[in-house]
Amino acid sequence: MIEKKEINRVLSKVIYPGFSKSIVDFNFVTDIKIEENRITINLDIPSASTAIAKQLKEEIVKRLSTSFNLEVVLYIKQPKMPRETSSNGRNVLPNIQNFVMVSSGKGGVGKSTTTVNIAIALAQQGKRVGLLDADIYGPNIPRMMGIADIQPIFLGKTIKPIDAHGIKVMSIGSLVERGASLIWKGAMVTQAIEQMLEDIKWGDLDVLLFDMPPGTGDAQLALAQNLPVTAGVCVTTPQKVALDDTIRSMDMFKNLKIPIAGIVENMSGFICPDNGKEYNIFGKGTTQPLIKAYSTQLLGEVPIEPAIREGGDSGQPIISIAPDCETAKRYKSIAEKLWDYLLEINKNGGVSNEEIQPTIF
Repeated sequence: MIEKKEINRVLSKVIYPGFSKSIVDFNFVTDIKIEENRITINLDIPSASTAIAKQLKEEIVKRLSTSFNLEVVLYIKQPKMPRETSSNGRNVLPNIQNFVMVSSGKGGVGKSTTTVNIAIALAQQGKRVGLLDADIYGPNIPRMMGIADIQPIFLGKTIKPIDAHGIKVMSIGSLVERGASLIWKGAMVTQAIEQMLEDIKWGDLDVLLFDMPPGTGDAQLALAQNLPVTAGVCVTTPQKVALDDTIRSMDMFKNLKIPIAGIVENMSGFICPDNGKEYNIFGKGTTQPLIKAYSTQLLGEVPIEPAIREGGDSGQPIISIAPDCETAKRYKSIAEKLWDYLLEINKNGGVSNEEIQPTIF
């Protein structure tokens, strides 16, 4: 009868690829079963590479079959392959767990308002949140967050973000003179985005949201190349002219290999302040074909409500000053759906203990 120590002796000659130690030395052999005509081996390796798994299989089976002339059954546990991202593994902000790019195909659809309220909603739910205003052509975040008159603090070569409404905020609008025209293009845009990423001292965050410029240009590409963006959010309105541009934004996420968390249908209905009733003055539910085409979800339908405009102008977002109103409730729901999606993305792209199918020889 063959003993386990004899099997171990053979397996100790199997060197783990790229190292000088064997799979036994690394304790990658988790179980050995010896039956009358069969040897079953369980391995747990740290690499997601199929090439490494194949190399180990071939050598293990060859050595055991030659030594004992028995059938060999091999199970290997290994991490799943991490999802492919446009950053090719580059991450200039490793202390931040998730990156969310909030984008729109055109301006004027409420992208910045949506980003601000989602960020605050996530913070209210206990998350460590940062907000970077990457809309270098029209930075509105300082006014919306009530920090238009606050200057950032420079710490040597780095910049401390501004604290507002429980989140860390930085905007190009806080770094240039108010009202100054930013006539940037091409490499200047890319350099500005890269510097804002590397020079701001964010610290540890659960999520950093980016309020992007409208469209699909240099800012989006620069961000995607410097960070493994966890997910993208598209903001649109129900009108068909806005939806036409939203398709371009969705296609951009697809081409940049950024998972689409969903669509926010903004200005979806109007809540009358006199009677509280909701009227679909711009239409409603028109994003469903897009949702189906890109296999994503509707994060929420946000109505027009006077308090949204008032809060944005005064630097007191509606979710802060009227947390129990209908619009604030919808922003909270959007934030919850977004966070659930981020958890799912991380789960699918992270380490898994699932076994691959056994190889029998």
